[in-house]
Amino acid sequence: MLFMVGARKFFTVNQIDATGVGSPHQRELEEYSANKFSLFKGLEETALRRIVYEDLGARFDDVGLNEDWTITIEFFPEANGHISYFYYGEEFGDVEGELKFLFSGERVRMIPGEDTVTYTGIILDFIERRIKNEKPLDKEYGEKTELMKKVLEQRKEPFNLLEEKDAEELGKFIGGEVSIKGSNWSIKRQVLPEIFLYINFDKDKNMLDTSYSGKNLTKIGRYHIELIATFTINHILRYIALRNQDKKLPEICYKMFSRLFTKEKGWNHRKT
Repeated sequence: MLFMVGARKFFTVNQIDATGVGSPHQRELEEYSANKFSLFKGLEETALRRIVYEDLGARFDDVGLNEDWTITIEFFPEANGHISYFYYGEEFGDVEGELKFLFSGERVRMIPGEDTVTYTGIILDFIERRIKNEKPLDKEYGEKTELMKKVLEQRKEPFNLLEEKDAEELGKFIGGEVSIKGSNWSIKRQVLPEIFLYINFDKDKNMLDTSYSGKNLTKIGRYHIELIATFTINHILRYIALRNQDKKLPEICYKMFSRLFTKEKGWNHRKT
């Protein structure tokens, strides 16, 4: 069942995970609340507004829960995360306040909690560094971690199903731009203001690659930008799977969807 406030529809991560019990991703969000709440206590509004609008490209919102404020950020078109701040003071004894997390948009229900929760954690870490005026330590953007190399190898095969007619719709689906030159597909996406992700796939060479640029790139560390690149590749695989449901798809495609969505579609969840 959707969590609704007025006419707006929201999901909790428990609903997206559709496990029937409290999911481990919900516990992760509770840990985020415990660890990050104090960052915002007493923070000047002007400082927070600058970070939200200028550094995150996000916006303030009101999800209707009597929260002090909510930050809404678009992960992908029609897939949003909401970080709400509640300050109780001494009203609830030991609980001075908390952060709560909701997700909305027609496509957010297809994204596994693992992706949305980790993405939320990246945003919170990013905000913390901006509040403390700290820079990330890992800036070796030109060198890929072993994990990223594995991601690219595991996920390249479905890209062969892309056709020229997909370029415009794929761009809209991920919130980016797609261009094709010969056998090379180039996908560009601004993931944060003036931080750009490039995903390149060469069909002839069957090679998938990533790179990054932008004047604000050094505001985010390599590990986090690689995670965002992974989430974007995952979302591209969702597009490919939805466009090719009549075909036998590489098994990796089915691992990209939430349990809620696979139940709705009648698919075997993360089939192997």
